[in-house]
Amino acid sequence: MCASGPSRRAVLSVTAAAAAVTVVPAFPAAAAATGSAAPSYRWRQVVIGGTGFVTGVLFHPRVRGLAYARTDIGGAYRWDERGARWTALNDDLGWDDWNLLGVEAMAVDPAHPDRVYLALGTYAQPWAGNGAVLRSEDRGATWARTDLSVQLGGNEDGRGTGERLLVDPRNSDTLWLGTRHDGLLKSTDRGATWAAASGFPGTPSGSGQGVTLLVAAGRVLYAGWGDSDGTSANLYRTSDGTTWEAVPGQPSGAFAKVPIRAAYDCHTRELYLTYADAPGPNGQSDGSVHKLAVATGTWTDVTPVRPGGSDTFGYGGVCVDARRPGTVVVSTNNRWSAVDTLYRTTDGGRTWTSLKDSAVLDVSETPFLTFGADEPKFGWWIQALAVDPYDSRHIVYGTGATLYGTRDLRHWAPQIRGLEETSVRLLISPPTGEAHLLSGLGDIGVMYHERLTASPSRGMASNPVFGSATGLAQAAAKPSYVVRTGFGDHGNGAFSHDGGRTWAPFATQPDLAKDAPGPIAANSDGSVLLWTFVHWDGTKYPAHRSTDNGATWTEVPSFPKGAAPVADPADPARFYAYDTDTGTLHISTDGGLTFSAGAGGLPSGDAQFELVAAPGRTGDLWLSAKTNGLHRSTDGGASFTEVATCSASHTLGFGKAAEGAGYPALYMVGSTGTGTAVHRSDDEAGSWVRINDDQHRWGWIGETITGDPRVYGRVYIATNGRGIQYGEPA
Repeated sequence: MCASGPSRRAVLSVTAAAAAVTVVPAFPAAAAATGSAAPSYRWRQVVIGGTGFVTGVLFHPRVRGLAYARTDIGGAYRWDERGARWTALNDDLGWDDWNLLGVEAMAVDPAHPDRVYLALGTYAQPWAGNGAVLRSEDRGATWARTDLSVQLGGNEDGRGTGERLLVDPRNSDTLWLGTRHDGLLKSTDRGATWAAASGFPGTPSGSGQGVTLLVAAGRVLYAGWGDSDGTSANLYRTSDGTTWEAVPGQPSGAFAKVPIRAAYDCHTRELYLTYADAPGPNGQSDGSVHKLAVATGTWTDVTPVRPGGSDTFGYGGVCVDARRPGTVVVSTNNRWSAVDTLYRTTDGGRTWTSLKDSAVLDVSETPFLTFGADEPKFGWWIQALAVDPYDSRHIVYGTGATLYGTRDLRHWAPQIRGLEETSVRLLISPPTGEAHLLSGLGDIGVMYHERLTASPSRGMASNPVFGSATGLAQAAAKPSYVVRTGFGDHGNGAFSHDGGRTWAPFATQPDLAKDAPGPIAANSDGSVLLWTFVHWDGTKYPAHRSTDNGATWTEVPSFPKGAAPVADPADPARFYAYDTDTGTLHISTDGGLTFSAGAGGLPSGDAQFELVAAPGRTGDLWLSAKTNGLHRSTDGGASFTEVATCSASHTLGFGKAAEGAGYPALYMVGSTGTGTAVHRSDDEAGSWVRINDDQHRWGWIGETITGDPRVYGRVYIATNGRGIQYGEPA
């Protein structure tokens, strides 16, 4: 392996003010919620295994077995070689910092193995906040934070490029950060403060990609520029940290429009770059691989296979083998007809071998990766790619759903334990049966969790397979009957008579279901279904009703358009629907045939609302109204009373009652004073205790929460990028 030079302090000029920062020495603790003393809870992940886009993997060049991974919405992770699992590094990010769970870039310090840096910021949109840089001296166990005055885009187009963050090899105190819309930033105090880098020629814009990658080739730094038109320069370099120039002779044309990733072979002194005609991960149809002999300035086209005809794709990841000169691995990206692959060369790119052609994939640990097919794909959205610097045959690559690894270049399996990135939308904890949990998820449909400690053996619910789930409901008095809805290629609704183990599609569906499948409800005995529809553009439609497992459907004109239907848990004739536009509850007492207005004058508007019914009771309704608190009805929705102990409620669920209590335990994400947290009440919201802590906050967790009706104290929490978290009293 190549040894980098010793760290030394150098004087590098910095211009001021373009990226002023606020320095925060550590994550602030969440404000304490009012109520009783918090019990001690143990928090774990419900195991699914990945399910999200792993956008980068980085091995430390000096420490065997030390690696980091970044995701687009689920934070960063550190690899524990001894335990063969990933450790989440950003679970302490709280509600107000939800936008920081998208990791734009990461960097390690080759000369100081305990140092790691993260550039965080999920969206670069007007409604999202600014980014931040985290810096750690203990491999991510603790962090110091600098808030930036610019936005980053860890879940925007181009999120698989990079790395955009780099420790200067000439001086470990100096860091560089490439932004999308604000040029190149520089820090001379290990990320504590940042300012615009002087002399960088790229002109920032309010759109586009900006700096796509930063890489060191010896003591020379290279920066990829993603806003080229295919003819202007898209690769710059500096040898002194001040003067930048366009690299002479660089490739041009659509196949080399956007530099995606770069890797330096220090043995041969060659810099390898992947290119595409778009930043990806979607939208790429052309691409190439080139290498630059840095000593002579000679460029060579080493593209393994040129895209063409119906076989369109770009190139994504690239990494060099630190132990074998001239050995390089690259990935294709967005290659749907022939399926993406890795190409490997041992002779500097003169010849290549497709590793997919001899690959044996074992997904037995995460069966959902078949996506309902007989065999899993080798991958898609492959932009994260790394070769272990201590083991040439250990290669890992990320996809849109997992992280695959090999130790022999032939047998591949998910290397994903501990990494959970699912965006969770729906949760049911059945009162009886084998499974304690059913989940409705983004991208991977519905899952039946026989165990919480292993990925569901049936994988994604099939017949039909859904992408993202939009509805999941269980008949309260007949828990073996479950229905689900979502986006699918072969139908958008299904029912189960065995608690969600197996499914059958609805025989028919309303025309709206294809483009606007929304929530669904089943009445308490499973004899009536109500399915509502909301288009992705926000257009709302009336619910449709079925009394024959979806064989026929009829529109319910009196149902408030776009509302989520709620079934009464004890009375099969009663349904409820909350009209968020008018702040009115609507009630049906004839099995969903007609609805009439009940309580009015309730909170309304664009804020988040959730109506839930207490299990085993008729007409006991709770309305979470975000900043308007929590409201309760005990008369079937004729009237509501505001709950005085809660100032904000984002989502509410029920679990087994405490010993001696006559009412189910309540679980809430909300505020009982100041600060958003997870709470439990054992006395019908008379008082609350906070049950999470400042190390377990998971960003935005306002989608859904539920307790376990069979295990007192157990609660399941849906996160937007950290899977399903569950807690139990310690």
